[in-house]
Amino acid sequence: MSRFLRQRLNRRQALHVLGISAAGAALQSRAFAQGPAFPKGAIIRTILKDYAPAELAGGATLFHEHMQLGPDFNARFTAATAAARAANGLPPIPTRGGAGRAGAPPGPDIMHNADLMAAEVTKAARDGNIACIVDAGHAEMGRDIHFLRRVAMKSGVPIVAGAGFYSQPFYPKEISTMSEDQIFRALLKQVDDDVAGVFGEIGSWDEITADERKVFRAVGRTHVATNLPIFTHTGIPGKSALEQLDIFEDAGVKPDRVVIGHLGNLVDPNVSVHKQICRRGAFVGFDRQGGFNDAPQVPMVMALIEAGFADHLMFSADASSGYAKTVTVFLPKLKAAGATDDVLHHIMVDNPRRFLAFVPKRPRKKVKG
Repeated sequence: MSRFLRQRLNRRQALHVLGISAAGAALQSRAFAQGPAFPKGAIIRTILKDYAPAELAGGATLFHEHMQLGPDFNARFTAATAAARAANGLPPIPTRGGAGRAGAPPGPDIMHNADLMAAEVTKAARDGNIACIVDAGHAEMGRDIHFLRRVAMKSGVPIVAGAGFYSQPFYPKEISTMSEDQIFRALLKQVDDDVAGVFGEIGSWDEITADERKVFRAVGRTHVATNLPIFTHTGIPGKSALEQLDIFEDAGVKPDRVVIGHLGNLVDPNVSVHKQICRRGAFVGFDRQGGFNDAPQVPMVMALIEAGFADHLMFSADASSGYAKTVTVFLPKLKAAGATDDVLHHIMVDNPRRFLAFVPKRPRKKVKG
């Protein structure tokens, strides 16, 4: 088994795991031949065009990645994480060589060269049979929406752009003085100008701050006005997961439009918080998968599958290990633990489309150039 866990999938194996034949990548596995149902008029809004959900059924969708982050992002992230861990009496996270949690991989800075990033995305789409990637960045994180458009055009891979504000350590200074109504209007402008297809990542760092609650409420209101789905960032592992969902529900958001993120970091063999979120109808995000330290999430995922919650699971890598590795590295570990190809297909292909598909309440804004 240890040898199998070290194995990476080639393209043919990735197609098989996702329940898709190599001869016709658009064909579903027999168990999912009918696929999930979508509301009439539902679309998945990528940065270049709107897709019918069925058009993205030929491969996996990564619901939480980053194509571009600012040069100072990792240092700011590390400092905020260290401060929060120290305040909670937790030891520092051991350092390791190479890339940070969500920074550019070692070598050329692909996050600031659209040609290199497009090549990386194209390779990941081929190696992992990736049909769509969701970018979780915002301007305050260093993402340039024009860079994202260039990557989508050059790679040909559908990319969904996220809207919102990240979390307290990264907020623009004016957030503290803005009213909830002002943030609501700013979010609507982002949705229109950036042609966003999701709100995310929307975060709280540790205990949810007053500003973060204000942003969460505004995001909930903007969801009601647009129907865009929402995915989140939780800080100290899982600490604010349930409160995040509470705030959204209080704002009128249905739980099945929400992914509570980073819950792979909440290592609990009983997966008690994870099950509560699933029972309420939301998705649980295991979104740092495919790296050197993702083995602890395998028994948690299997416990949720065995409890009947496969419909509520979402996997991605958060750019922490490479865009294809959720499929090529993490899925073999789940297969070795007993997950079937049909279940993995359902999680990687069907669940993200059910989450991302929405009936628009506002027309798509035409982008010049």
